[in-house]
Amino acid sequence: MSTFKNSGIDRIDLMQTFVRIVESGSLSAAATQLHTTQPTISRRLQALETLLGVKLLLRTTHAMKLTDDGQRCYQHAKTLMNCWNELEDDLKQASDEPVGTLKVRAPHAFGQQQLIEPLVRYLNQYPQMSVDWQLNDHSPNFIHDGIDCAIHVGEITDTSMVAVLLAEVPRFVVASPELLARYPQITAVEQLATLPWLALSSFYRTHILLKSSQLNASHQLEFQPKFSTDSLFALRNTILSGVGVGVCSAWMVQDDIDQGKLVHLQPEWCAAPLPVYLMYPYASYYPARLRKFLQLIREAMPGIAGTRAPSAG
Repeated sequence: MSTFKNSGIDRIDLMQTFVRIVESGSLSAAATQLHTTQPTISRRLQALETLLGVKLLLRTTHAMKLTDDGQRCYQHAKTLMNCWNELEDDLKQASDEPVGTLKVRAPHAFGQQQLIEPLVRYLNQYPQMSVDWQLNDHSPNFIHDGIDCAIHVGEITDTSMVAVLLAEVPRFVVASPELLARYPQITAVEQLATLPWLALSSFYRTHILLKSSQLNASHQLEFQPKFSTDSLFALRNTILSGVGVGVCSAWMVQDDIDQGKLVHLQPEWCAAPLPVYLMYPYASYYPARLRKFLQLIREAMPGIAGTRAPSAG
């Protein structure tokens, strides 16, 4: 173990590994996040315990628990890693040029289409950066998943995170011409309830509130959906097939409307726009890679097709 005792760099690696084990919840998860193997992680943990002369973790087949010494070690290690990262930024990045890997969680549909342009801009602007672009519609576990930040569409429920409002996404009621040809013409918002409905379960299921700014009025539609999905792509494609009517984000269906594939029904009536946030954990220090991404995405987001600057208030 003399290598670890005589090398400050190795000690930093050991501390970083220990922090990742604790925050990810397992040795295997830490190995995945650090791009190495579980036996390597296990050896690093043993080396750190030998170096410090204490037992840090109690492990069974199904569980892992910090010892009292392990808890104290984690707190010190976390502080040390924050200081080390700040030191690296200060000395290696005097020009505030970000380096390393940024891990971002984004919604499936939005992350596959609308967010690629600002992502490419970030990569081109900072050639020393790489991005781990993870698409998932579920709320991220920042610590367990090792995520730097997440782009979230919809209202925020986790108040323990920093949430920066970037833009908002208008939503339209749309249907295919083929569907509408089978029903009487829709001339009032109330008549929308006579059509077969499709639901986007992550945002609406059996009812949705529509508002008209022109009339300063609102109307809640109630329905039993013929089809429900948590995928915006699946919802759009099913609407295109003529099965039913649904509410879609403007960016997803605007081209279909322009090409006559879909009809924007009762355009003066819209569902409430969805807010778009950038979320990340509270910390005393943020690396340049995150600060630069936040700056770029705040500037780019309101200009992305199908989004707009947040409404006042």
